[in-house]
Formats: sequence, structure tokens, C-alpha cells
Amino acid sequence: MSASGGTKAIVAALGANLAIAASKFVAFAFSGSSSMLAEGVHSLADSGNQFLLLIGGKRAQREATAQHPFGYGRERFIYAFLVSIVLFSVGGMFAIYEGYEKISHPHELEHWYWPVGVLVFAVIAEGFSFRTAIKESSELRGSLSWAQFIRRAKAPELPVVLLEDFGALIGLVLALLGVGLSVLTGDGVWDGIGTVCIGVLLVCIALVLAAETKSLLLGEAAGLDVIKQIEEATVDGDTVTGVIHMRTLHLGPEELLVAAKIAVQHDDTAAEVANAIDAAEARIRAAVPIARVIYLEPDIYSEAEAAKGPDPAATPGGPNPHAAGH
Repeated sequence: MSASGGTKAIVAALGANLAIAASKFVAFAFSGSSSMLAEGVHSLADSGNQFLLLIGGKRAQREATAQHPFGYGRERFIYAFLVSIVLFSVGGMFAIYEGYEKISHPHELEHWYWPVGVLVFAVIAEGFSFRTAIKESSELRGSLSWAQFIRRAKAPELPVVLLEDFGALIGLVLALLGVGLSVLTGDGVWDGIGTVCIGVLLVCIALVLAAETKSLLLGEAAGLDVIKQIEEATVDGDTVTGVIHMRTLHLGPEELLVAAKIAVQHDDTAAEVANAIDAAEARIRAAVPIARVIYLEPDIYSEAEAAKGPDPAATPGGPNPHAAGH
């Protein structure tokens, strides 16, 4: 689920959006269609978003430093979050404003064949970009539904491109409807209504992206299947008899931190425990290659202590023992 940044999909989307943006602005200049202006700004915003994703992917590859010992993998999450902000403000809110202005001051479309021709071209170009994103995503999606893939993917680029392209195709259909109804009825209000619908669509997509990337920024654990693989690899049934508790955290789409307290035999020597930890780390990395940082703490398993449950004061985000009134 976290194995690809989808660079091919990003580049395909970038090329398509730059060509589409230019054609939409030309159509707006000849026809005065607000749908074309909104769609042109939308494509321009999408092009900027693809640049942001490429920059984020490049910056995330920097080596770890003393100040950032776990590296810069989360830069990809940050730039994906910026994409949602750009899509909301530049794409969605601008389209809603432009649509409101057109509804308030409608005028008949001129040279309607320009926007229609451009929209048909845009549907073809966006379809090519969307097909590329689907093809790359299918290699990682497995048996998950598309909604599950977008929610669970740790690499933000492919979900971003998928939602952008899907929104672009729906927006083009709305623009075609707005322009078509304006031409058939001679009433430019329909063009404005189509523009507002495009804006609302973009705002909704931006909110979904913001929610998903916010979750990644806060720090997500590994998937349940990955956690199960790590637990099975940790226990050898000899020196390491069990996992008392474990925490995982994605430091980036392809970097996982694993911290666990493991149960060992009470009569094992320090050397035997150290060798068992080294062997467990090797098994974990073999089973889950993205487990780059592993911390294993040995302990003696106690049924009485386990029955008490986890200590909330020792859990990140738990009660603060130094807070007033505690």
C-alpha cells in the first residue's frame, strides 16, 4: 500500500493539465464562458498541484540529519496537504465566485463551438491521465475497493491524482451541460450554474484530500495485515515467546518505525537476549522491508501485569501527570 509515489501518473496528469489549461483559456477568450474560465483555473491549479507533488517527492529523498534523525519522508504528506489547500482556494472558491457573478450578470455565449471543442479535447486528455493513474493504482490496490484504497494508502500521490482526475472529468461534464444549456436556451445563467457546480465539486474533493492527508501528517500506524506480519516475525517461540505490546508509525510512505516490548525467558542471559533481539529485527525486516527503524525492549511476561491492561499515563496522548489538578 505504500510502495509507489506514482511518478508516472503525476507526470501524465501534469502534461494533460498544462495542455488543457491553455486550451480552456483560449476558449474563454473567444466565448466569454465562465465555465471555461473556472475550468481553466481548475486545470492551472491542478498543474501547480502536480508540481507540488513532484517537489515533495524530491525533498523527501534527503538523507537524515542530526536535527531530523528520522529523515524527511513526511515531506510528501505536507505537500499533499498543500495540494488540498490550493484545490480548495484557487480551484473551488474561485469557481463558486465566478459562477455567482455569471448568474448575477448573465450574457449570451459567443462562438460557442470554441468551449465545446475544447471540452471534448479536455475529456480525452483527462481520460488518458485518469487511465494512467488507475493503472498504477491497481498494482497497489489489491482486493481493496477504490474508496478503501484512497483511505488506506500511505503514499499520498496516487490518491491525490486519482481524485483530481476524477473531479476534472466530472467537472468537464458539468461544464458541457452548462455551456450546452446556455446555447440551447440562449440564457447565460446556465453557464453560471454549471460553474458553481464545478466549484462545489472541487471544494468537496479538497475536503476529502485534506482529511486524508491530515491523518497521515498526524502519524498513522501500519495496516493490520502488516502489524500481524511483524508480530509473527518477532516471535520465534524459543527466546522471544511473545509480543507484550507494540506501536508502529509511518515516518514516510516507505518508512516504518516499529517499537515493541517483547517477552523473553526469565532465565535467559543478557547475551542470549541480545542475540534474540538481533535475530528478531532481521526477521522483521525480511518480512516487512519498509520497517527501517526498529526498537525492541525485552521484558518478562507477567499474566498479572497483562490483566491490568495498558497504562494510559505511559501512552502517547494519555493523561499528563504534570498537568494541574493531577
